[in-house]
Amino acid sequence: MLKRLNTSSSKRLDVSTDSLLDRVPLLKILSSQDRQRVLREISETRYTKDDFIFREGDPTEFFHIVKEGTVKCVKSTREGKECTIKMLMPGDLFCCDAVAFDGACHPGSAQPMGNVSIIRIHKKAYFDMLRRSPDAAIEVIKYLGNRLHEAQERNKILALDRSDQRLAALLADLAVRNGVRERHGIRIPMRLTRQDMADMIGATTETVIRIMGRFKRHQLVSGTANRLTVLNLEHLKTLAST
Repeated sequence: MLKRLNTSSSKRLDVSTDSLLDRVPLLKILSSQDRQRVLREISETRYTKDDFIFREGDPTEFFHIVKEGTVKCVKSTREGKECTIKMLMPGDLFCCDAVAFDGACHPGSAQPMGNVSIIRIHKKAYFDMLRRSPDAAIEVIKYLGNRLHEAQERNKILALDRSDQRLAALLADLAVRNGVRERHGIRIPMRLTRQDMADMIGATTETVIRIMGRFKRHQLVSGTANRLTVLNLEHLKTLAST
């Protein structure tokens, strides 16, 4: 059963939450007045590793924003196997925002990878604001157009780039966005299995194991699924682009 902790729609926003929202495109585009109206509808919810924030097939009632922790988006195959689609970090908005706009159900599930804090905005409150503000509605159309372009670019990368390029790009992105700098490199603060990486770059697990072995021999990365460290970020970035 889904557990939800410390939920309060009237919880006052703290400084860290307010600054986090500055990085969310669907809020950043709003005027100060419209944004304040939307912020009054915000709630903060905490989840643990065994929870689901939402499941595949659930109605899309909220926009979600990661405040603390990491969330994994997964989709089930016809055989019942779960495939990792992407990892979400603090500041990331999710809920398949284009799907939320057309009223469809969630095409995948969202699972915490530990203790997480999620900010939720009911989509009705956001849509009411868009009806009052045509300028904001136009900005949302632009935003969704950019997301479509990004999806097309990702599909092109999956089709044309080599597996080692895609894996290097994934590891570099995770290190830059949420890495913890330590003495010998940048630690990726999440459990990242070979299967997770294979799902996200469109490769087999065996291919990822082989590439990771090469990356370790060349001292680009070190560690295991529970503690993966990027040793040479610049080399990974170069490999991703060549």
